[in-house]
Order: sequence, then structure tokens, then C-alpha cells
Amino acid sequence: MHWLFGDQLGPHFLTPGEAGPAHDTPLLMIEARSVLRRRRFHRAKAHLVLSAMRHRAAELGDRVTYVRADTYREGLDRATRGRPVGVHHPTSHAALRLVEALPQVTVGPARGFLVPMADFAAWADGHDGKRLRQEAFYHWVRRGHDLLMDGGEPAAGRWNLDHDNREPPPRDASTLEVARPYRPREDEIDEEVRHDLDRWERDGDVSFVGRDGPRQFPATRAEARRALRRFVEQRLATFGPYEDAMLADDPVMSHSLLSSSLNLGLLDPAECVEEAEKAWREGRAPLNSVEGFVRQIAGWREYVWQLYWYFGDDYRRSNALRHTAPLPDWWNDLDADAVRANCLRTVLAQVRDTGWTHHIPRLMILGSHALQRGWDPAAVTDWFHRSFVDGYDWVMLPNVVGMSQYADGGRMTTKPYTSGGAYVNRMSDLCGPCAYRPGERTGEHACPYTAGYWYFLDRHRDPLAGNHRVAQPLRQLDRLADLDDVRRQEDARGDTPP
Repeated sequence: MHWLFGDQLGPHFLTPGEAGPAHDTPLLMIEARSVLRRRRFHRAKAHLVLSAMRHRAAELGDRVTYVRADTYREGLDRATRGRPVGVHHPTSHAALRLVEALPQVTVGPARGFLVPMADFAAWADGHDGKRLRQEAFYHWVRRGHDLLMDGGEPAAGRWNLDHDNREPPPRDASTLEVARPYRPREDEIDEEVRHDLDRWERDGDVSFVGRDGPRQFPATRAEARRALRRFVEQRLATFGPYEDAMLADDPVMSHSLLSSSLNLGLLDPAECVEEAEKAWREGRAPLNSVEGFVRQIAGWREYVWQLYWYFGDDYRRSNALRHTAPLPDWWNDLDADAVRANCLRTVLAQVRDTGWTHHIPRLMILGSHALQRGWDPAAVTDWFHRSFVDGYDWVMLPNVVGMSQYADGGRMTTKPYTSGGAYVNRMSDLCGPCAYRPGERTGEHACPYTAGYWYFLDRHRDPLAGNHRVAQPLRQLDRLADLDDVRRQEDARGDTPP
């Protein structure tokens, strides 16, 4: 028997070989209620995961034993009675500890990623386990998988086209002129899932955050393939230039919305990057857009997965800046209506309503605010894990601890990713209708991001003193005539919604 976790739902988890199941191997899936009790997940995320699992079970038919149990152990005992079970390497440290503690379970290699863990470990060890920068890793993956390469050199002679992909949104536009993303239609399985979630919540068995609504992300392989095709054919061409831009009325922009499908295992990363490259070679999408998309998957996603395992489970306790403040209730509850700052209110509402927003709001609006306020990075990581439909431990731990909160002190990235309101103003239309002004640090209209930026730098002068990437703003601190006023203002703000 072969056990499929709820994020191992695509055909590449059934391919024989490398400890994968043979075509006639019986399959097992376990829906464990304890997972939903453990954290207060976004309702849309709980719906998507259960819908995807139940859809997969329906597709597999008599070949799969689908068990609904309180815990994984209970479900495994009920289904196998101690008989041998195989499983692909799980995607979290906790799940790996579980399967390794079960004597009847044999763990095979991970699937759903481009690089075997042992290969990455050898690459990282060759760099002394230090300075494991994403750019060098990305070049290595591109060469190894012959992605966007011509005669051993990067296509058009450039590895990185970020310079072409940092455009602000078009002036006076409320949306991008691009085809809408693929959205699935719910069916009877979704109705069953919604009924169960309503009943469990009503009975007090589980509790959720966020709003319920029609499922917006693929729950089947067929839906995920349609989403990929629609992105490549109708949206990829405009992705690159505006991938870092934000528009209040267009949270999706030209983004692919494929992260949840990849993280559920419905899509394989290889097919995504190969189809994007094919679009460029056939003249259907420009190189800067294709390279930006390939970088997200073969570069960043792969890098985060590998660092999660290479750094180990102790990495989650990283707290180089010694941030310990708890997350306030308005943040935990996704109470966007309590917030005055237009950028944060808009993005928090997007998370509340859909369980998704793209990478720049995550990093430069949500993560930046948490960093400036000094919130506990472990709690921030957990919040991102719970609140996003594509959030998993392996995704959020390096992204939040390493990049967003700089809690590892620079082991993963070269600087803290935070900024004042000027960045938000340049890259979005969010500042215009705001009660605050991005150029003001103190007073009634002081931007909480601008004030928060200088407040953060002031509190962390010593640990950041040797970082050349923040040397200039650190020098500017002492030239701020109103620094004492900023300190008093931000100390008084506390954790009240900005």
C-alpha cells in the first residue's frame, strides 16, 4: 500500500520507480481532523485542501482507501492493521518525524521538485553552507535542467532580467488590460466540504479565520492544467514588467495563481517552466516575462524548499533581532476594517476574502509591517502558514524567518526587506486615497510605514551596523531632526491598528 499525503495529489506521485508505487499498488489517503484543530486556518484554505483530497479520491476510485479519522496514526492503524506502507518524503519536519516513527512505513524520495535533496546538499556544502544566495543556486538549476539556455549560456546572454521587471503600475489605470485568470466551478464535492466545515465549526470542533466564498483555486489536476494553459496563453506575456506592482482594484494583476496547485502536487514544476519556455521560443511571450516566471519556480520556490531541509528544524527558532511581541488580535482575526492605512487595509482585506495576495504585498506590506513592529517571527510564520491557501511549513518558514523577518541575521538574504511609504507609493496606487502621507514621519498624517522604517533602523543600529546594504540609511538616521519625535510616536502607537 502507498500513502498519499494531501499535498501529493498529482500523477507524478504515482509514477513507479524510486520507491514510487507500481500501477496496481493499493493507495491510502487519510483526512485527519486533528490537522484543522491544530491551527486556526483560513476557511478558504481548509476548503481547498479537503476539496482537492476528496476530488483525488473520487478520481482514483476503488484503488484508494480514503479514511476520515481523528489523527493520521488512527487512520493508518484502521486502514493497514500494521501492514507495510510506502510514502514519498513528506513536506514538513513534523510529518517526516511522524512517518519515521512508524515502523511499518518506508519513506521514499521527495517528488514535486526539480533538484534531489542530496544534490542540493552537495552544492550547499561546496559553498561551506554559507552565502547560499538564490542567484547562484538559480544559475546552477538553469544549467542542470537546460532551462532558458542556448549553447551553454543563458538565453540572450543574461541570467537575470529583473531590471525589466520592476515597472510601477500603468499611470491612471485601476486594472491591467489582461485576460482574467482561470477560476474553477464548484461541484457536489465542494458542497459536501462546505457542509462539513459548517458543521464542524458550528459544533465547536474547529475554528477558522477569513471569509467563506466560492472556491477560487484548482482542486483537480484537470483544473490546474487549465489554469496553467490560460496563464501561459493569455497572461504570461504581461507578467514580467508588472510582477512587483500593486493595484487596489486588481490584486491578481498578471500573476499565475499556480502556487496552490504546485503546493498541492497537482502540477509539477518541470511542466510549468517548460511550457513557459516553449511560449518564449515560439514567440508567444517575451523573455523578461518568461524569465521572471521561471525564476519564481526554478529559482525561488526550489531554493526555499531546499533551504527548509538543509537548515533543519532548529531554523524556526531563529530570532537574530530578538523580536518577541505577540501578534495583535486585529491581525490574527484579519480585521481589515480596523485599519486606516489604505495599503495595509486593502491587502489584509484581500487575505481575509480570498486567502491569497501576491508576493510583493506579502513581503512589503504585511511582512514589512510585522518586522517594523517587532513581532515574534515564529508567530508571524504561523500566521502566514494559516492564512494563505498556498501556505505550508516548508514554504513559509524560509520565506518569513529568512527573508521577510530577517530573523536569521542574513543567513538567507543580504538585508532586511522593509521600506518607507515611498516604495509603496511608487509601486502602487494605494497611497493616493490614504489618510496618511508617505513623505511624512510624524504628526496626524505620518505614514506608519515611513515612521516605522526609521523606528526599525533606530532600534537595530547595532546588529545592522556591518551590513553595507543598509549603511546609507543608517547614516541618515542621525541627520533626522525629528528622530526623537519618531521614537515617541512609534512607542506610543504600540500594536494599535495603523
